[in-house]
Amino acid sequence: MFVFALWDSRRRRLFLARDRLGIKPLYYYFSAGTLLFASELKAIMALKDFPRDLDQESIPLFLHYQYVPAPRTVFKNTYKLLPGHYLVYDGQNLNCRIYWKHPERSEIGAGRGTTEADRLQQLDGLLTQAVSDRLISDVPLGALLSGGIDSSMVVSLMQKANTAPVRTFSIGFKESGYNEAPWALKVARHLGTEHTEFYVTPKDAMKVIPNLPEIYDEPFADSSAIPTFLVSKLARTHVTVALSGDGGDEQFCGYVRYWSTQAMAASFQRLPGAVRKSMAHVLGSIPPQLVAKCYLPWRPFLPQRFRMANFIDKWQKLIHLMRETSIQELYRMTICLWSQHELYSLLGKRLPKTRYEETFNETADWPLLSQLMRVDQKTYLPDAMLTKVDRASMANSLEVRVPLLDHRVVEYTSKLPDTLKYKNGTGKYLLRKLLSRYVPSKLFERPKMGFGVPIDKWLCTALKPLLLDYLSSDRLKKEGLFDEAIVQQKIKEHLSGHANHQYRLWSLLMWEMWRELWLK
Repeated sequence: MFVFALWDSRRRRLFLARDRLGIKPLYYYFSAGTLLFASELKAIMALKDFPRDLDQESIPLFLHYQYVPAPRTVFKNTYKLLPGHYLVYDGQNLNCRIYWKHPERSEIGAGRGTTEADRLQQLDGLLTQAVSDRLISDVPLGALLSGGIDSSMVVSLMQKANTAPVRTFSIGFKESGYNEAPWALKVARHLGTEHTEFYVTPKDAMKVIPNLPEIYDEPFADSSAIPTFLVSKLARTHVTVALSGDGGDEQFCGYVRYWSTQAMAASFQRLPGAVRKSMAHVLGSIPPQLVAKCYLPWRPFLPQRFRMANFIDKWQKLIHLMRETSIQELYRMTICLWSQHELYSLLGKRLPKTRYEETFNETADWPLLSQLMRVDQKTYLPDAMLTKVDRASMANSLEVRVPLLDHRVVEYTSKLPDTLKYKNGTGKYLLRKLLSRYVPSKLFERPKMGFGVPIDKWLCTALKPLLLDYLSSDRLKKEGLFDEAIVQQKIKEHLSGHANHQYRLWSLLMWEMWRELWLK
């Protein structure tokens, strides 16, 4: 991971570069022959003459994706350097070029004659080397352990390479639907690590939330930034460097949305659009409270994949999905906060094209699972996941290293056929097989939980005063950016329990808090 700037004194040229996967950030401003660059946007904003002119198209993009997609930023003439790219500036012209890219479609599935056992050995060797390379440190080093497959894999290889117990850190919640801490503890005990855990309360979250706009520079609405900050803070009290398991989902088909999109696409092809829309209308008329009342008593008896803490959220998303017609729009609905239709009603603005559409078009003839993973690798991974971890950790002076995103690992996994990533209704097939060499499968074979927080409940309790203050009718009318009636309706529905608008309301709250800090 790296960003760097080199000055060629002989040729009088500046050279800027960002690492292949976008683990580290690089911002730059260029206008009228002036070039400014920094690893944080706030460093550029600190300059007295920097014009804080909003890029109006970034607003719907942020509300849609929960971040401003690269290469855009929230300001005009200000950009993020794309992963795997470099800039050359000679005092007059600024040229952006690519130096690394993911394997092409023709390379996917290369070496199909290789056995599964061979693949396991190859992957084990690559990951072992990637982890070993990141253990080199002259300061205390540990790992962030959620108890999930990715972080457990990294910690297993760390412990294999060490004679002394590895320091591991995790956080938990009193709300069972969000708490993976007991699983992290079981993995830590099995591997023999020196484990530290911390249970988060709404009070802890309230201390972090006011700092988020300053930590993230731009509007950023992934609520898991809160636990990421807190686990980084916990780790920093003991170590200076920590390894994490980020990047595994996007390489090994780890997100449920990958195979659920594939399943829905196959199902929807058998149902005419008019029928699906009619079904969506009928299902949408059922009050969420009634759905929850019917679902909750049966949850303990359902297959594990259907035992979801956020079932109502998934239910409402399914209804929206049934109205979509293309794979691109179908997948968009699984990842977006506000739909394109909702954004136009809220803002009166259309959604600009981004690398999301560009990558979908580039991979149009790919197998669907490979296509969805590649889209995420070029958009969601650098712009959301890695941004979240980098800002939260660096705010605590903690260096986080991500061995699963070693470029040799990424180049290898990108060529694996989908059948080694998704098999028998489960993602991360090959990685699960490898992890079972180090950790009993009973410790990690469970539904994916994610690193979320109970924002839905907190918005109705501890965060309610903050929500009502920043999204008050008077404030929104004065600013004139959002349709105040729509926002108030969303708040009313959420607080009454008639609908779960946690992610939409959180995005608006983050926007208003960012705006107050940086534009006033």
